[in-house]
Amino acid sequence: MGAQIGIDLNHAAELLSGGKLVAIPTETVYGLAANGLDSTAVAGIFAAKNRPTFDPLILHVGSIEQAKTLCSQWPAAAEILANAFWPGPLTLVLPKAPQVPDLVTSDNPTVAIRMPNNPLSLSLIRSLPFPLAAPSANPFGYVSPTCAQHVADQLGDRIDYILDGGGCDIGIESTIVSVSNENQVTVLRLGGLDLEALSKVLGYPVKESLNMHSNPQAPGQLDQHYSPNSAMLHMGDFSIDAILKDLQTRGHDGLGFLWFSPQQAQNFIEQFDGQTQQALTDSPLKHYYLSNNHSDREAAMNLFGTLRQFDKDGCKRIYFSWAPDGGLGRAINDRLKRASSKVVH
Repeated sequence: MGAQIGIDLNHAAELLSGGKLVAIPTETVYGLAANGLDSTAVAGIFAAKNRPTFDPLILHVGSIEQAKTLCSQWPAAAEILANAFWPGPLTLVLPKAPQVPDLVTSDNPTVAIRMPNNPLSLSLIRSLPFPLAAPSANPFGYVSPTCAQHVADQLGDRIDYILDGGGCDIGIESTIVSVSNENQVTVLRLGGLDLEALSKVLGYPVKESLNMHSNPQAPGQLDQHYSPNSAMLHMGDFSIDAILKDLQTRGHDGLGFLWFSPQQAQNFIEQFDGQTQQALTDSPLKHYYLSNNHSDREAAMNLFGTLRQFDKDGCKRIYFSWAPDGGLGRAINDRLKRASSKVVH
């Protein structure tokens, strides 16, 4: 029998206090939570997700004061960023305090911390005497969940309760930055907070260090991640003749296109002759759009749900286009790049 879905904060708190696993809603994606100071409970997260222990977790807190107890240092830049963007989609990576288990940080000397902007989860965290370790509530490497049912579909038989906070407002994970003692801010993962906002508050540009083949400093840095079962192919890597040959060879059923918006799809298709246009729009070939209004916010919110839809629709191969490279478009493209990094046959 799968985990119950509900809104009972007392039940969720009792389970977490007893070392159990509870999926929680945030504004970014749903997280799989456990007592972040209990190594045994944290080990349950890794087991339920089949997540390698070299991939560190984020601790979720209810206040800046609580965050400071988990760090050995709290530079001025951390204070500025926390006051500006918490609660919200920003994770700070700082030198860890001795009480933080090595399993949470994957033996790194730093810990990742954020305050989620979801009323249910914030109330839950603030009722507990410990922070919550909570990576995305999905099997490792698969598409992140943005509603309670996504969690139930993938992990319902491995966890104890799913706190239902509705759909996620942002839909992609938090932006992760490390903060040095010299107040140098380095982006480790693109996410729900755009870099322009960070630089504006700090008054100086941030650096980037986004990819780690192994032993990452923060979640979401591995080359392959967020992947549906469908093979994802960037259209820019293929000529139109190669795409048409693929459609002809494999048949339209099971193939599809992912566009940022209908406007983007129209601009692409209209550049070809009538025969090619017909081939690209023939049914049952499927077309998916992240945003009907060419909005990066709407596209981010719809991204993971759309990637999951490929598998529900039985798509085997998806040709995709990049989002415009600004605002949250960079984070969307980061997820698309990692989702398409698995070997395709």
